[in-house]
Amino acid sequence: MIVEGKNPIKELIESGATINKLYVQNNLRDGLSNAVIKLAKDKKIRIDFVSKEFLDKKSLSKRHQGFICDTVEFCYSDVDEIIDYAESKNEDLFVVILDGIEDPHNLGAIIRTCECAGVHGIIIPKHRACQVNETVIKTSAGATANMKIASVTNLNQCIEKLKQNGVWIYGLELGGKNIYSVNLKGKIALVVGSEGFGLTRLVKQNCDEVVTLPQKGKINSLNASVACGVAVYEILKQRQ
Repeated sequence: MIVEGKNPIKELIESGATINKLYVQNNLRDGLSNAVIKLAKDKKIRIDFVSKEFLDKKSLSKRHQGFICDTVEFCYSDVDEIIDYAESKNEDLFVVILDGIEDPHNLGAIIRTCECAGVHGIIIPKHRACQVNETVIKTSAGATANMKIASVTNLNQCIEKLKQNGVWIYGLELGGKNIYSVNLKGKIALVVGSEGFGLTRLVKQNCDEVVTLPQKGKINSLNASVACGVAVYEILKQRQ
């Protein structure tokens, strides 16, 4: 898998991920470039200094910032690891479940927000949904390196497992209770639906409660990553 950009690669190296080779544009002298190069050298990562033209051809995003690395495929966690992680921090579990997010830019933005807000893990379905790829890693600004992400075959079975562990499941969709009037403390999972269709029928049925962001404008929906971010930070506010 190819990862591009200074900050995503810096985060990847710091996370201890296996990097096969780092390609760096010749003659970069800025502070962040020097820091990434030093970090890679300290970790004994092979560095090839190459031309901008070489990187332009290799780049998928065309915004490589002079840095591209070849790394192993993203290593997913499992749900038990996420539960254990929260327990190790002596915190009530806080997970985000994504019910069919397909846009890698949305997924990357959600991962970045969740990492900043202290979410313990993100759960995504293996099928009919975006997986962690180069674009997701780039959009997340490297947050994927610090976020536990589980990819599961059946979201509804996963929700049942969380319920058995005392987790309250909140679906985020229009038509529910105003999120600002709901007690969001304790062990919780926030379920965010897909960009075009929202929560699937069975997933919505399996939620303990549906919450809604109040809207005053004429457009009746927010971008999935924006809606998730607003809800996550309301949860964070109540948990502090």
